[in-house]
Amino acid sequence: MQVLVLYYSKGGNTRRLAQEIVRGVESAGVVAVLKSTGEVTQEDFVNSAGVIAGSPVYFGVMAADLKRVFDEFVGVRRKMENKVGAAFASGGHHTGGKETTMLSILQCMLIYGMIIVGDPMDASGHYGVGCLRAPDESALHDAHKLGARVAKLCLALAAPDKPL
Repeated sequence: MQVLVLYYSKGGNTRRLAQEIVRGVESAGVVAVLKSTGEVTQEDFVNSAGVIAGSPVYFGVMAADLKRVFDEFVGVRRKMENKVGAAFASGGHHTGGKETTMLSILQCMLIYGMIIVGDPMDASGHYGVGCLRAPDESALHDAHKLGARVAKLCLALAAPDKPL
């Protein structure tokens, strides 16, 4: 079983969150596949039990290159039904649209038929993980928790008789 951690990052902040999400996925005993928007393939999507996608804030929504991936991969949309989806974002201002950016990602995942989750209640308990500029220790801690949560949900969906 694998979880795809997909990101677009121009300055490195979103990539740093993605790297910590990978560690969270792996801490739950699931293989994490880390791919940028320039590297990801449709097979990465289809072969993953979950997708955690992230972007910097661009005018309050995801970066065009992440949206391009969702647009181009629409042909595998039905194969994504009932897989776990989650989002993360980085921004340059504390009111700069991280939540709306995550919502734009989650909207695509909903159209793909995915089961959407936010970060756990012992993190922020909101739409996903966000950070202001470079992620601080708190954001990295939450990123780890989001990765672990998605991985555990993927495992639970694969073996529903086992408790979380």
